[in-house]
Amino acid sequence: MARREVEFTDDGRWIVVDGRRWRRQDPELPQQVEARLKSHLGRARSAVRTVRRSGTEAELRAVRDRVQLAKTGLGERGTPWWEQTPEQRRARWTDALERLDAAAPPDDAGGPAAAVLRMPDAD
Repeated sequence: MARREVEFTDDGRWIVVDGRRWRRQDPELPQQVEARLKSHLGRARSAVRTVRRSGTEAELRAVRDRVQLAKTGLGERGTPWWEQTPEQRRARWTDALERLDAAAPPDDAGGPAAAVLRMPDAD
């Protein structure tokens, strides 16, 4: 798959892909945190595809909530990262990782859809 050309807006807050503007992930994310959040995001997106084919509406909502949580942790959704203090930004990604890690199934627990019922409720 060919990689798309990505441009950044002058303020650095947005990326532009194929003419469409998307919020950029928080540039202050530590590399290890970014990698973990992206791993959770990829697994959650995979689970969405799996559950869409053979799951219930409740299961689909649960895996979509995991996508939302990972994207919020990355700073792509929720309060814009440029409006948060460094402490708020750190709390955002720490909370997201704690909740995603708690919901993650063991590697051999039945594939991406296995995490559906383990998603903790939001506080």
